[in-house]
Amino acid sequence: MGAGASGLIAAGRAAELGAQVLLLDKMDEAGKKILISGKSRCNITNTAPLDEFLTYFGPRGRYLTNAFHRFFRDELLELLGRYGVQTQAERGGRIFPSSGQAADVRDALLRYAVEHGVEVRYLAEVTQVTVSDDHITGVELARGGRLAADAVILATGGASWPDTGSTGYGYVMAQGLGHTIEPLHAALVPLTVAERATAKALQGVSLRNVRCTFWTREGAARRSTGVGEGERRLHIPYPIPDTGELLFTHFGVSGPLILTASIAVVDALRSGKEVILSIDLKPGMTVDEIHARLQREFEERPHLQLRTLLQGWVPASLADVLAELSAIEEDRHVHRIRADERAGLVKLLKGFRWTLVGSLPIAAGMVTAGGVSLKEVDPTTFESRIVRGLFIVGELLDLAADTGGFNLQAAFSTGYLAGAAASGR
Repeated sequence: MGAGASGLIAAGRAAELGAQVLLLDKMDEAGKKILISGKSRCNITNTAPLDEFLTYFGPRGRYLTNAFHRFFRDELLELLGRYGVQTQAERGGRIFPSSGQAADVRDALLRYAVEHGVEVRYLAEVTQVTVSDDHITGVELARGGRLAADAVILATGGASWPDTGSTGYGYVMAQGLGHTIEPLHAALVPLTVAERATAKALQGVSLRNVRCTFWTREGAARRSTGVGEGERRLHIPYPIPDTGELLFTHFGVSGPLILTASIAVVDALRSGKEVILSIDLKPGMTVDEIHARLQREFEERPHLQLRTLLQGWVPASLADVLAELSAIEEDRHVHRIRADERAGLVKLLKGFRWTLVGSLPIAAGMVTAGGVSLKEVDPTTFESRIVRGLFIVGELLDLAADTGGFNLQAAFSTGYLAGAAASGR
């Protein structure tokens, strides 16, 4: 069920091995989420070596070791190549179709399935998976009717981008069959901040080559009023770039650096910790170098006001915010700024701080974190350990990784292996 990345490849592989396959999807066409992935270019996978690739899933990456050893990047690209999809590697090892069209990937997977005899039915919503004696017997449809089956592959996607059909109902069905659902939350998602008025003033400002550091405070430390008191650096269990892009929004922060860290940040917030974002606006300069440059500019342009001078450092609206946060009077000329006030400016430039309080809803995330407990699904076949003949793949599993093609590769690998195993049923 589900004609997305994992569902299409699962159906194709099962049919290729001789199974009679019916692919059901409640939407009016296949692969709607594929079509919008990678900004409609479809970031298929990544060039990272296997050991590094697994780290992008955090501690749960070990679960995918067998799947990636059996069907990984080379096998995926060879399959797509058979159906005319040429690829190219870009920044960060991201692999895209050379055409730049996500539709080419979707169409190739659909041809793979149909060529091997898969029957695809659209507008066919499944409401229930039927079971007898802990074994799959079939499915029931929203429009009435029951279909018999020896195996069912749940490939309905997560709860992100519901307009593509990923409404999260697959979790409901899996739970109804006895599976444990680890708490769902958004991953690769913009974050909200406590300083809403400041955020609104900076809405639309985009920064490049900045460094983001995340700090946590919990218990008594949360009542501390001193900057940095009782703080610990947030552990992010997967690689993140040292510097990159950040975007201010009316509700908080977004952009590649924020999306990458959001999985760990949301987990920390859910555990009751306070999370502080510190933005180094000038990571290429040391504290001493910023001190020296500010002092030199104060001497060379003594009659400027601070916010005007800061516009040579950061975008104008951010210069206004930094000047306001410095508490230096608006009409004071820079030659009258004291050494301790200059030190405060340096601290702002090297650590512009925000209090993170949450994220946008699951529907706004690029992927869904949480899902079917990995303990209950065999990592060699992706068959349920609770219901024989039930296979669970893709985003329904409690797996989530950074952007860069990692999540799609997991969908393809789990789907391909499940299709192979289901064909034996």
